[in-house]
Amino acid sequence: MTILAVEQLSKSYNENLAVKDATFQFEQGRCVALLGPNGAGKTTILKMLAGLLKPTTGKIKFQHEKENADLRKYIGYLPQYPVFHDWMTGAEFLQYIGKLTHLSDSKAKQRTIELLDLVGISDAKNRRIGKYSGGMKQRLGIAQAIIHHPKLLLLDEPVSALDPFGRREVLEMIKKLKEDTTILFSTHVLNDAEEVSEDVIIINHGEIKVSNSIEQLRKQHQQAMIYVETNVQEKKQLQEWVNWDVVTDIVFENHSAQIIVSDIELAKQKILREIVEKNISIQKFEVGRTTLEDLFVKVVRG
Repeated sequence: MTILAVEQLSKSYNENLAVKDATFQFEQGRCVALLGPNGAGKTTILKMLAGLLKPTTGKIKFQHEKENADLRKYIGYLPQYPVFHDWMTGAEFLQYIGKLTHLSDSKAKQRTIELLDLVGISDAKNRRIGKYSGGMKQRLGIAQAIIHHPKLLLLDEPVSALDPFGRREVLEMIKKLKEDTTILFSTHVLNDAEEVSEDVIIINHGEIKVSNSIEQLRKQHQQAMIYVETNVQEKKQLQEWVNWDVVTDIVFENHSAQIIVSDIELAKQKILREIVEKNISIQKFEVGRTTLEDLFVKVVRG
């Protein structure tokens, strides 16, 4: 069942078009990664979906609700830089948020206990938030976002400001949460998207470039590839290979070349023969397939 459908969604600030004609939809119970470089328009899209920004044009349809209806009661939102009252304890903060979402005192207290346990910080419930680590604050932020049982959870760059340990904590938390709710989270790190999500939306310069499941993207875009690492002096000889019929593209980076080929066996034989006959100095030679990261880089650079 489609939980959210967005059609021709745009947002402009004076002459600056931050989001242009974004159209996508995703299904209930899925975890979707909104992937793009910094400044691509990810936060603007999330704020429009959360009801914090009014679209300039376009439609947002949530399940059986009317187009562009107030969806805030269905949505939980964690901004990229959440703000807490550091003098409050974790338990006090969640009870306060619960009351803001119109929970009764007893329900807010009950929900606070449940969520502190769910996000793994119940031992710190009476500690002031100012003493929390970055990972603990993000866990608390996720708890406040789901205190009212939202149908859709929006997370804006939930791990970007964390150290490796805190990042791992939050990614594991997202894996647990997606068992019970639909999640849309933004990131510029493709490895995070691949680890926790089923679907990917790639945005660049405010435009949706790719929208599909990770499984389908792998089938459609992964290509046979030969990776060669050499030195600067030999790089000129490698550049000539792009004219071969079996080579579809070569991507150079520093001293390495990623050679996209149409026939892996034929290309391997031809490249190895060329290396031997012309005595090209090679430090590394690997055969494989392109990754989703290669697709992401291609979209961003394109």
